[in-house]
Amino acid sequence: MAFLDPPKESAAAAIAALHEHGVAVKVLTGDSELVARKVCRDVGLSVQTVLLGSDIEAMDEAALRSAVERHALFAKLAPLHKERIVRALRMNGHITGFMGDGINDAPALRAADIGISVDSAVDIAREAADIILLEKSLMVLEQGVIEGRRTFSNMLKYIRMTASSNFGNVFSVLIASAFIPFLPMLPMQLLMQNLLYDISQIAIPFDHVDEELVKKPLRWNPADLGRFMLFFGPISSVFDVLTFVLMWFVFQANAPEHQTLFQSGWFVVGLLTQTLIVHMIRTPKLPFLQSRASRPLMLMTVAVMAVGIFLPMGPLAGHFKMQALPASYFPWMFVILLCYAVMTTLLKRVYIRRYGWQ
Repeated sequence: MAFLDPPKESAAAAIAALHEHGVAVKVLTGDSELVARKVCRDVGLSVQTVLLGSDIEAMDEAALRSAVERHALFAKLAPLHKERIVRALRMNGHITGFMGDGINDAPALRAADIGISVDSAVDIAREAADIILLEKSLMVLEQGVIEGRRTFSNMLKYIRMTASSNFGNVFSVLIASAFIPFLPMLPMQLLMQNLLYDISQIAIPFDHVDEELVKKPLRWNPADLGRFMLFFGPISSVFDVLTFVLMWFVFQANAPEHQTLFQSGWFVVGLLTQTLIVHMIRTPKLPFLQSRASRPLMLMTVAVMAVGIFLPMGPLAGHFKMQALPASYFPWMFVILLCYAVMTTLLKRVYIRRYGWQ
């Protein structure tokens, strides 16, 4: 008697797709070496050597951590062997996912960063897993990897934008407080500016992510976020100071009785630069030309910028203690925004050459 249990038809395509996206695939099985080799050959997984459970039994943790890097196939394993292999991979710094559907897979499912099982698996495997696959095709694994990286990239966009923008705002307020005899912006105006800016970022989860960024694994790196904030945050402060100089000397808003004009001018420029930075640092490419934001993000940006200009110019200006800006203000505003976009693009290239982009 014999039985046949061939690999899923989608297994070979799924493994190839995962390799293309920088995900290494290793096989951990309790089956014999010959069976395991045959299955790996059927699904297109190149196997040079096999590490057996008896070999793992004789290894200490240091030896196992070295061995798991060299081998792609592990056969004749007990449940604890699978768990040790997964933990060794994690200790080596790999983000590890484990897929299994049997009782013997439960320890490894719990030890992995991401435990994956199927809806037809035994109860203990489903309970130990983080994700249950409902589709029969294994290509859903590739889709999950890509969608996860897109989500992670958009999260990084939001955190980078918010951190650098807020850092620049605080820095600008400190500078203004040292030289200007009145508040550069009232608390109510600052809150409204932040509210509009946050509304413009609601569409970031629907934004496109460059293909280059989802081709390789991404990692959470707090140190990189801090460096990014310190690098890009002061850029907006430079143009805030230019706006202060413009309002003080060109438009003569240089006394407490003219502070409403000063505050209205900085409100508009501050909001527009904050909103523009969303597009400038959402991609390592040239914004608007090489990489365009999604339609929802573009529409939200345009809407928020229009509202920001309308507030001091419309009937609501009095409620926010603003006043209408003179027509001569807007050519200056356009020049400031253009220079801001050019400087951010140039410094972004410097940042990418020095630190890379994730």
